Amino acid sequence: MQYREGRIGRVFVLRLEGGERLPEVIEAFAADQGVAAAMVIYVGGAQDGSRMVVGPDASRRDAVIPLVHILAGIQEVAGVGTLFPDEAGRPVLHLHAAAGREGGAAVGCARAGVEVWLVGEVIILEIIGSDAVRRRDPQTGFTLLSL
Repeated sequence: MQYREGRIGRVFVLRLEGGERLPEVIEAFAADQGVAAAMVIYVGGAQDGSRMVVGPDASRRDAVIPLVHILAGIQEVAGVGTLFPDEAGRPVLHLHAAAGREGGAAVGCARAGVEVWLVGEVIILEIIGSDAVRRRDPQTGFTLLSL
């Protein structure tokens, strides 16, 4: 385990509008506001056709291939994530969410593109004093948190 200590800085409350996309809208807001590190909470809707990464394709032994699930119908979503800069200093959101409709649910990562339906509410809790960076891991190809 690696760890660092930080403290809570600014707190932002956002109302996203229909058609805005996660993670892009959060990353752009963070860049505009100078937020380097944060915890992010999302509650709202997802548009039909939104995409979530729901795991790796375990049948591939030579590479980690993400499985992408396309949401069918408008869905209710609750998610939590972290935001840290990549090696170039750009904020990168890693948000996992549960999306559901009529008793069925999908859980995964929003990085494939979740489009907001009607409204999305976001709380961003800025973390001050963190030197964490997302670095590309050559073995997996993922951009992993490095402390």
